[in-house]
Amino acid sequence: MLLDTASLYFRAYFGVPDSVKAPDGTPVNAVRGLLDFIARLVADHRPDDLVACWDDDWRPQWRVDLIPSYKAHRVAEESAAGPDVEETPDTLSPQVPVIEDALRAIGIARIGADGYEADDVIGTLTARAGGPVDIVTGDRDLYQLVDDARRVRVLYPLKGVGTLQVTDEAWLREKYGVVGAGYADLALLRGDPSDGLPGVPGIGEKTAAKLLDAYGDLAGIRSAAADPVSKLTPTQRRRIVEAAGYLDVAPKVVKVADDVPLPAFDAALPREPVDPAALDALAEQWGLGGSLQRLLATLAG
Repeated sequence: MLLDTASLYFRAYFGVPDSVKAPDGTPVNAVRGLLDFIARLVADHRPDDLVACWDDDWRPQWRVDLIPSYKAHRVAEESAAGPDVEETPDTLSPQVPVIEDALRAIGIARIGADGYEADDVIGTLTARAGGPVDIVTGDRDLYQLVDDARRVRVLYPLKGVGTLQVTDEAWLREKYGVVGAGYADLALLRGDPSDGLPGVPGIGEKTAAKLLDAYGDLAGIRSAAADPVSKLTPTQRRRIVEAAGYLDVAPKVVKVADDVPLPAFDAALPREPVDPAALDALAEQWGLGGSLQRLLATLAG
């Protein structure tokens, strides 16, 4: 099981009241919510291995170099003169180091890579996996990794993590008319405002799906646009040709990397904390209470 950790702690932050606080009054709703999420996921799905995948770089410069608008709207204003910092609620940022410390003391692998997003870590671990993989994320970009033959599916939270949309090839085909890597082509054609991807003007999701069904993939669509006898409409042909600069670079930006260099780590779920003293100190300082105890009991069971 691979967790898109930031996606989950953002959901926890907005789903758990900020009245959940540490003894000193600091909100810990994201921390406790994430611990509860992990406990529920482990209890319901019983993975042998679990990795909390991390955004060491949430907006990699190599992606920005290719498409400058990539996630630009999410950059905090005060970071304009320095490294990009993702705009987050004031009471969430201080909780992220607590999440890191708690995962470390429990013994849950937390893995990131310089210059890469959590999506890329997930893509790499999925490529390496020899068995079934469940990817838990609220990010549709990872639908491109779904692969029935390799037993890779996405569990998309609908309400907390107790109600999950199980995304396999049948669901993708029914919803979008594409499967696996075809989802990446669809996403770059239609664009994605949440990621700052402009897409091809005038080509929305339904048109993109029809074009992919007719011509197979992005390369096939571009070949059809260059073929004067293809069945593309004149408007579609013009739009695709005019978007050549974007279409030249978008696949590299949208495609999840699958070859990220990662450190050695143990993904096995721990039965008990690897650093009980540190965890006890964290629990007392931050009032992790029942959320931590529920997770520890689930791991022990």
